[in-house]
Amino acid sequence: MKDRRAPAADRAHANLREQILHGRIAPGAMLSENELAAALSMSRTPVRAALARLQDEGWVTIYPQRGALVRELTDREVRESADARHALESAGVLRAAPERRQALATDLAANVDQQERSLRDEDFATFTTLAMRFHRAFVEMADNAVMLGIYERLQDHQQVSIVRSSARIMADPARILAEHRTLLADALRGDWTTFATHLGDHQARSHGLETGRA
Repeated sequence: MKDRRAPAADRAHANLREQILHGRIAPGAMLSENELAAALSMSRTPVRAALARLQDEGWVTIYPQRGALVRELTDREVRESADARHALESAGVLRAAPERRQALATDLAANVDQQERSLRDEDFATFTTLAMRFHRAFVEMADNAVMLGIYERLQDHQQVSIVRSSARIMADPARILAEHRTLLADALRGDWTTFATHLGDHQARSHGLETGRA
């Protein structure tokens, strides 16, 4: 629930950002200050401030007198973000103590089972949340706050990347689940080199990128 005590610009920013990240406002959409202000029951001033902040964050491009265009992530942005996540997740498995890996084993197995149910129910929003939590856990294995902080800064791009790949994922959910279970098995063995190879292949197939390391 949005905090009604927060400044209107913050509420507008949070609302629009959430809709963009979840794909409810699609890339290529042109946002009108007047229409947004009416939809959000506020004046144009906080909406204008929210759009300026979204532009600073790289989610929209403002065209004076026309509106704000929602940006599509480029293949390069998807690939570079995935490359950084690949490095951090692989390092998490490399650096994890055996007891740390085992402590997450039950939770991650249950997570994949929940992913399967959400895909079967065509609940892609829940799947996205679970998949992001699943991949984040590999970084958590290292018990390194700096690594985790860097990873968390990549998660907006990760979410948008997953949403933009929804058709590909839903076309073959069994493959995604099998790859996640393979990654979990690699991590629990502490076999970080095999994990890194499988993760690169998984990212490339999931996001439709040409290289083996997406």
